[in-house]
Amino acid sequence: MVRVGIIGVRGYTGEELIRILLRHPQVKISYLTARLDKPVPIAEIFPQFKGRLDLYCDNLNLTKAVQSADLFFLALPHTNSMDVVPVLLRGGKKVIDLSADYRLNDWELYEAWYKVKHKDKANIKKAIYGLPEINGLKIEKADFIANPGCYPTAAILALAPLLKEKLSPREIIIDAKSGYSGAGRKPADDPFWLELKDNFKAYKVDAHQHTPEIEQELSKLAKKKIKVTFVPHLLPIERGILETIYMKVSHQPPATSHQLINIYKKYYKDKPLVRIKNEGEFPCLRDVQGTSFCDIGVKISTDQKTIIIISAIDNLLKGASAQAVQNMNLLCGFKETEGLLRNLPLNKGRRGGV
Repeated sequence: MVRVGIIGVRGYTGEELIRILLRHPQVKISYLTARLDKPVPIAEIFPQFKGRLDLYCDNLNLTKAVQSADLFFLALPHTNSMDVVPVLLRGGKKVIDLSADYRLNDWELYEAWYKVKHKDKANIKKAIYGLPEINGLKIEKADFIANPGCYPTAAILALAPLLKEKLSPREIIIDAKSGYSGAGRKPADDPFWLELKDNFKAYKVDAHQHTPEIEQELSKLAKKKIKVTFVPHLLPIERGILETIYMKVSHQPPATSHQLINIYKKYYKDKPLVRIKNEGEFPCLRDVQGTSFCDIGVKISTDQKTIIIISAIDNLLKGASAQAVQNMNLLCGFKETEGLLRNLPLNKGRRGGV
């Protein structure tokens, strides 16, 4: 039995981590933190856990934390984890960080995109990028995981088989749409809600901080520099990401749509949380909401010059908390899908305030 702590539990990802871990047979949740005026039972923050988790949530005390758990999930805002990770690693703990603080291998690139100085450059080299379908063997041997971003997860899984086939992209355009939970919990009186109602918009156009993460990991797969045009959009729904990706090629792809689908199915045949659609079928958000799956559909354009890939994930699950648990399963030697295959009931309609 592994004792698990969650640091920064009040956001969407912390809540989802609790929901998953409560049904995990190999785990005991033993430590919870959030920024609070005083310690409170977790059921006061999330009433759905009343009678299921008898544990108080308090402000972070790193000395107490190291004594209280064997493995930690950090569900902290970007730029906060680098204050916590060094202490936990020195204490011999396994750490899965859901922030962006250790995803980029180049600290100068991190500082340029996140506009802060990186305080823990030494541990950047120790972090394994936690995309299990790509780095599973490295994750199994790791103590420190940088959990991927939600947009990068959908994009990298969508493109990996093509880059491994050495198809040379002339251009990659990623048109991504996300539910509002990707922006984190916000108070009920935040102007964000008025702007969101009955609306749909692009944001951070070709300037989103996930861009260098996507390019970094795609370049590793292709073994050469890959650049992308990435445009995210905000949907007036709670959860889910759907990305339509256009990979333009210089020459006609050496395959039909049917053959490409078979390439995808072969690439992911031993990857239980990636599902490939049959020819002429494409994923939608309803297919993946409340699940730990990434669904992918593929087609070649009629002029044979563009490969179109559509991928869908639940941004809070495969894009965050479920992927973090998948990483935990691998590095602890559990079955990769332990606790992840049953759909989670969707907690619709909750806004901020916690």
